[in-house]
Amino acid sequence: MNRIAEKIRNGKVLVSDGAWGTFLQQKGLGPGECPEIWNLNRAEDVLAIAKSYIEAGSDMIETNSFGGNYFKLSSYNLQGKVTEINRAAAQISRKAAGADHHVLGSIGPTGKLIMMGDVTYEELYEAFTVQAAALMEGGADALIVETMSDLEEAKAAVHACLDHTTCEVICTMTFEKSGEDSYHTMMGVTPALMTEEITGAGAHIIGANCGNGIRDMIGIVKEIRRVNSTIPVLIHANAGIPVYKAGKTIFPENPEQMAEYITVLADAGANVIGGCCGTTPEHIRRIAEIIRNQ
Repeated sequence: MNRIAEKIRNGKVLVSDGAWGTFLQQKGLGPGECPEIWNLNRAEDVLAIAKSYIEAGSDMIETNSFGGNYFKLSSYNLQGKVTEINRAAAQISRKAAGADHHVLGSIGPTGKLIMMGDVTYEELYEAFTVQAAALMEGGADALIVETMSDLEEAKAAVHACLDHTTCEVICTMTFEKSGEDSYHTMMGVTPALMTEEITGAGAHIIGANCGNGIRDMIGIVKEIRRVNSTIPVLIHANAGIPVYKAGKTIFPENPEQMAEYITVLADAGANVIGGCCGTTPEHIRRIAEIIRNQ
């Protein structure tokens, strides 16, 4: 199977998957429960989520391993199961993906900050190394370092993935809108700075996820493209800006509302388009229809 970046260089716009956490909650994930432990004790439910996105038209699916690093799992007293949990996560998604779809091993932030003295760069690097290696062992052919806000943590993860696996490496950060076409992570990183630093770190694909609905992702892609016109760009947008209503967090954009911006987003320079919080297989199905009819 050709690598994702190679398919993009051949002119394809690819479709990624949608939300996992929202889906797990619908299947019964309780408050305070570790999502990643489902890879071991509720594997069929995790497999059903992965299959639903493949059936909806995704070219690639992630793994249920976003919080599968040592530090996050420690809060559930599961730090001894990092390799087992991540390997199982990749095996489940590979089973759904088969041989002709990509599996993106999801690697999220640790919740620890170097600048606050919570952790050292070396400790982050080691944690990401163990997670990345287990995801590749389980069948991931790409690794997605996602929802990052701090450049040093993002680079530690990217370097760990590049140094200890043969997988393609994707890195996305989460930006908030801070003005007219102005975006920053919570640590003050702009899309332009992210592009320079993460491309320099060796990532094969960069982009943004979460934080924004699809309309605001257009401005982020344009800023990336002002800095680098060739690096492949992946976008996972939320189904709109979340609204807290009647004790629940609601993501308001339905598939048709998201679909209005797909062509504009691709024209701005996005090469892989999928969803983040609040998106469903129906959102992905509509995205796939638009992309493949262009």
